[in-house]
Amino acid sequence: MSLETVPDPVFSQGMVGPGVAIHPEPGQEGGQEGRQEAVAPLTGTLVKLRPHAFVVMAEGRERGILVHLGIDTVQLEGEGFTLLATEGAQVRVGTPVIDWSPGGVAAAGKPSVVPVVALDADQEELIDVVSGAVDPGDPLFSWG
Repeated sequence: MSLETVPDPVFSQGMVGPGVAIHPEPGQEGGQEGRQEAVAPLTGTLVKLRPHAFVVMAEGRERGILVHLGIDTVQLEGEGFTLLATEGAQVRVGTPVIDWSPGGVAAAGKPSVVPVVALDADQEELIDVVSGAVDPGDPLFSWG
Protein backbone atom coordinates (compact mmCIF):
# COMPACT_ATOMS: atom_id res chain seq x y z
CA MET A 1 0.00 0.00 0.00
CA SER A 2 1.10 3.57 -0.42
CA LEU A 3 1.68 5.55 2.77
CA GLU A 4 -0.92 8.06 1.58
CA THR A 5 -3.62 5.43 2.25
CA VAL A 6 -2.61 4.85 5.89
CA PRO A 7 -5.37 6.04 8.28
CA ASP A 8 -3.02 8.25 10.31
CA PRO A 9 -1.87 11.70 9.13
CA VAL A 10 1.60 11.27 10.65
CA PHE A 11 2.22 8.55 8.05
CA SER A 12 -0.17 9.52 5.24
CA GLN A 13 1.20 13.06 5.06
CA GLY A 14 4.82 11.87 5.22
CA MET A 15 5.58 13.75 8.44
CA VAL A 16 8.28 11.26 9.50
CA GLY A 17 9.43 10.33 6.01
CA PRO A 18 8.50 8.42 2.88
CA GLY A 19 8.02 4.69 2.58
CA VAL A 20 5.34 2.08 2.06
CA ALA A 21 2.76 0.29 4.13
CA ILE A 22 2.04 -3.41 4.39
CA HIS A 23 -1.41 -4.76 5.10
CA PRO A 24 -0.65 -8.23 6.48
CA GLU A 25 -3.10 -11.03 5.94
CA PRO A 26 -4.24 -12.54 9.26
CA GLY A 27 -2.63 -15.93 9.56
CA GLN A 28 -0.26 -15.22 6.65
CA GLU A 29 2.55 -16.97 8.47
CA GLY A 30 0.33 -19.85 9.51
CA GLY A 31 1.44 -19.55 13.11
CA GLN A 32 -0.53 -19.79 16.33
CA GLU A 33 -3.54 -17.44 16.19
CA GLY A 34 -2.15 -15.86 13.01
CA ARG A 35 0.95 -14.58 14.81
CA GLN A 36 3.71 -13.13 12.68
CA GLU A 37 7.25 -11.98 13.21
CA ALA A 38 8.15 -8.42 12.31
CA VAL A 39 11.77 -8.54 11.14
CA ALA A 40 14.60 -6.06 10.75
CA PRO A 41 14.36 -4.39 7.33
CA LEU A 42 18.10 -3.66 7.22
CA THR A 43 21.35 -4.50 8.96
CA GLY A 44 22.22 -2.14 11.77
CA THR A 45 21.43 -1.21 15.36
CA LEU A 46 18.02 -1.50 16.96
CA VAL A 47 17.97 2.05 18.37
CA LYS A 48 14.33 2.16 19.49
CA LEU A 49 12.14 -0.75 20.51
CA ARG A 50 8.59 -0.58 21.74
CA PRO A 51 6.01 -3.39 21.75
CA HIS A 52 4.32 -1.90 18.65
CA ALA A 53 7.23 -0.30 16.78
CA PHE A 54 10.97 -0.24 16.24
CA VAL A 55 13.72 1.72 14.49
CA VAL A 56 16.85 0.24 12.96
CA MET A 57 19.76 2.55 12.07
CA ALA A 58 21.99 1.40 9.21
CA GLU A 59 25.60 0.54 10.00
CA GLY A 60 27.96 3.42 9.27
CA ARG A 61 25.19 5.66 7.90
CA GLU A 62 22.78 8.12 9.42
CA ARG A 63 19.76 6.35 8.01
CA GLY A 64 16.98 4.78 10.01
CA ILE A 65 13.91 2.74 9.15
CA LEU A 66 10.79 2.83 11.32
CA VAL A 67 8.49 -0.21 11.35
CA HIS A 68 5.16 0.56 13.06
CA LEU A 69 2.91 -2.45 13.73
CA GLY A 70 -0.63 -1.20 13.28
CA ILE A 71 -2.15 2.22 13.81
CA ASP A 72 -2.86 3.57 17.31
CA THR A 73 -1.44 0.32 18.71
CA VAL A 74 0.40 2.22 21.43
CA GLN A 75 -3.05 2.29 23.08
CA LEU A 76 -2.88 -1.51 23.43
CA GLU A 77 -0.05 -0.99 25.96
CA GLY A 78 1.93 -3.95 24.65
CA GLU A 79 -0.91 -6.48 24.82
CA GLY A 80 -0.54 -9.02 22.02
CA PHE A 81 3.07 -8.08 21.21
CA THR A 82 6.17 -10.04 22.26
CA LEU A 83 9.63 -8.51 21.98
CA LEU A 84 12.12 -10.91 20.40
CA ALA A 85 15.14 -8.59 20.51
CA THR A 86 16.54 -5.93 22.82
CA GLU A 87 17.06 -2.24 22.24
CA GLY A 88 20.67 -1.58 21.30
CA ALA A 89 21.12 -5.00 19.68
CA GLN A 90 22.91 -5.43 16.38
CA VAL A 91 20.51 -6.97 13.86
CA ARG A 92 20.77 -8.28 10.33
CA VAL A 93 18.15 -8.11 7.61
CA GLY A 94 15.46 -10.60 8.56
CA THR A 95 16.27 -10.79 12.29
CA PRO A 96 12.97 -11.31 14.18
CA VAL A 97 12.26 -8.25 16.35
CA ILE A 98 8.61 -8.48 17.47
CA ASP A 99 6.04 -11.28 17.41
CA TRP A 100 2.48 -10.00 16.98
CA SER A 101 -0.98 -10.82 15.67
CA PRO A 102 -2.42 -8.56 12.95
CA GLY A 103 -5.78 -10.27 13.51
CA GLY A 104 -5.57 -9.50 17.22
CA VAL A 105 -4.86 -5.85 16.45
CA ALA A 106 -7.86 -5.71 14.11
CA ALA A 107 -10.04 -7.46 16.72
CA ALA A 108 -9.07 -4.70 19.17
CA GLY A 109 -10.48 -2.16 16.69
CA LYS A 110 -7.13 -0.90 15.39
CA PRO A 111 -5.99 -0.94 11.75
CA SER A 112 -3.35 -3.65 11.30
CA VAL A 113 -1.56 -1.81 8.49
CA VAL A 114 2.24 -1.59 8.95
CA PRO A 115 4.01 1.60 7.82
CA VAL A 116 7.69 1.08 6.94
CA VAL A 117 9.29 4.53 6.78
CA ALA A 118 12.67 5.92 5.78
CA LEU A 119 13.10 8.44 8.58
CA ASP A 120 13.85 12.01 7.57
CA ALA A 121 14.38 11.05 3.91
CA ASP A 122 13.05 12.81 0.84
CA GLN A 123 10.63 10.89 -1.39
CA GLU A 124 13.05 11.21 -4.32
CA GLU A 125 15.70 9.28 -2.36
CA LEU A 126 13.61 6.08 -2.40
CA ILE A 127 13.98 3.85 -5.44
CA ASP A 128 12.50 0.51 -6.46
CA VAL A 129 9.47 1.11 -4.24
CA VAL A 130 7.33 -2.03 -4.29
CA SER A 131 3.74 -1.95 -5.45
CA GLY A 132 1.18 -4.69 -4.95
CA ALA A 133 1.40 -7.93 -3.01
CA VAL A 134 4.63 -8.92 -1.26
CA ASP A 135 5.83 -12.02 0.53
CA PRO A 136 7.71 -11.97 3.85
CA GLY A 137 11.30 -10.98 3.17
CA ASP A 138 10.63 -9.22 -0.14
CA PRO A 139 12.42 -5.85 -0.55
CA LEU A 140 10.06 -2.89 -0.07
CA PHE A 141 12.32 -0.09 -1.34
CA SER A 142 15.92 1.00 -1.67
CA TRP A 143 17.26 4.22 -0.23
CA GLY A 144 19.46 5.81 -2.90
